Amino acid sequence: MSAEQSSESMVGRHLLSIADLGAEGLREILEVAEAFGEVERRSVRKVPTLKGKVIASLFFEESTRTRLSFETAAKRLSADVLSLAVASSSVKKGESLRDTVETIEAMGIDAVVLRHRSAGAPHQVARWLTNARVINAGDGSHEHPTQALIDLLTVRQVRAEADGTSSEGTGLRSFEGLEVLIVGDIRHSRVARSQVLAYSLAGARIRICAPGTLLPIGCETWPVEVVHDLDAALRTADVVSLLRMQEERGSGSFVPSLHEFTATFGMTERRARLLKQGAVITHPGPMVRGVEIASSVADDPRCLVRRQVSNGVPVRMAALFLSLSSSSAVRDV
Repeated sequence: MSAEQSSESMVGRHLLSIADLGAEGLREILEVAEAFGEVERRSVRKVPTLKGKVIASLFFEESTRTRLSFETAAKRLSADVLSLAVASSSVKKGESLRDTVETIEAMGIDAVVLRHRSAGAPHQVARWLTNARVINAGDGSHEHPTQALIDLLTVRQVRAEADGTSSEGTGLRSFEGLEVLIVGDIRHSRVARSQVLAYSLAGARIRICAPGTLLPIGCETWPVEVVHDLDAALRTADVVSLLRMQEERGSGSFVPSLHEFTATFGMTERRARLLKQGAVITHPGPMVRGVEIASSVADDPRCLVRRQVSNGVPVRMAALFLSLSSSSAVRDV
């Protein structure tokens, strides 16, 4: 896994992978998300930026917070939202993914926000569609680009606040020399793969820690350091990203028991006390209290989960806006 640095903008393009952004695209989307964060603080939280655009929300795997976050983002931008209820759609009658998305495009939609159980599905859909842009909302165990962007935006804001400055206009400087520790079910996590790409592009040092059975095959080629002593790694980490056990993907069969996983790799109260001054904890959600994170740690001010959820809307506003806009419109923002 690698993330090639480029100066290519995201304007008018699909968002299928963090690798599509390059360093410049990553900086761009974080800056635009900061600008849209101001909209979230207004009394009227709506702008006419994508008025007249139609965005289709296609979730073939359920994820309440991601779907609602994208649909809220689209409505904040004044776009119309077409939400496909898979359980009552023609998909249940045997219609193929290609026929489904081509039918929807024929209705005049401008973008497809797609979550699918199959890795690579958004890339394939992007090849099938003629004009509509595709935003990857999670594909199998492959990637979840916007969640990684949410994590980076949140960490950037918190580090700026700790320095008594504004995060706007800071680019990727906040991540230079940052030590990020990703812990948990990395093997089945699409978030982890996007995080590694994003933090690597931003200049952070990344370490991963998991049971050997939950380390991805081929992770030795990733831009990461694999560590086995969690307690030691926690003492030097600036950001600890916790991942839940992906039970729906069979991760429970990769460990002897959840109790043993918690004892060995969970963020317990004792382990939270090992964190250095200023370190923070992130989690893509949903959290499973008592498994990868103790309930008291989930409620600790150092745990940024609620702020991550709040940042989900401006980040997804930025993704939709950039994908459907021109360079001149972006300069105005």
